[in-house]
Amino acid sequence: MIYHAFSRQSRERAFLFDALFCAGLPSDTCMRRSSPSRLTSQETACVLVFVTLFVWCAVPSYGGMLPHRGDKHEQHREVEAIENQWRQAMLNNDVGDMDKLLADDYIAITANGTIETKAQSLAVRKAGTVRITKMDVSDTKVRIYGDTAVVTSRAEINGSNGASDVSGHYRYTRVYNYRLGKWKIVSFEASRMRDPNSLQKH
Repeated sequence: MIYHAFSRQSRERAFLFDALFCAGLPSDTCMRRSSPSRLTSQETACVLVFVTLFVWCAVPSYGGMLPHRGDKHEQHREVEAIENQWRQAMLNNDVGDMDKLLADDYIAITANGTIETKAQSLAVRKAGTVRITKMDVSDTKVRIYGDTAVVTSRAEINGSNGASDVSGHYRYTRVYNYRLGKWKIVSFEASRMRDPNSLQKH
């Protein structure tokens, strides 16, 4: 009697254990094993599904870490507002605002083809080497691709870089990445328009 009771309890415990991993499958399917040390392919698949679901539920939610999935027009307005904030920071030589808007891995390609990191870009502005007194922006287009925003614009600039006059008309591309709840500028590239009067605005 003791042996039969023990065997029955063991079978019941085995059924409950298998049921965790093989919901919907007959208990005898889960109980069959080619050898005591190996799981069948069906059991292995069940275990993998269970583990995947467990990990997925255990991983904390990062809501707010990605751009909101609401109205895309709102995302466009956010990026346009930051573009204007950057313009004002350039005109006021506000290095503090520039520091907040630029990502740490920011890279720029200037109109003369040189590369600038965030540290280099902020350094020349702290030194007062680059001074922009006018920046009229037009023909701005904002495109959103998930957590990335690409802005193309035309700008008429008056200013100098300390060594020469940089006044003129430019086309530029600025790339934003949404990270930790904020849009950050990660890339910038500018090209000087040699004969802007011959180019029609789009």
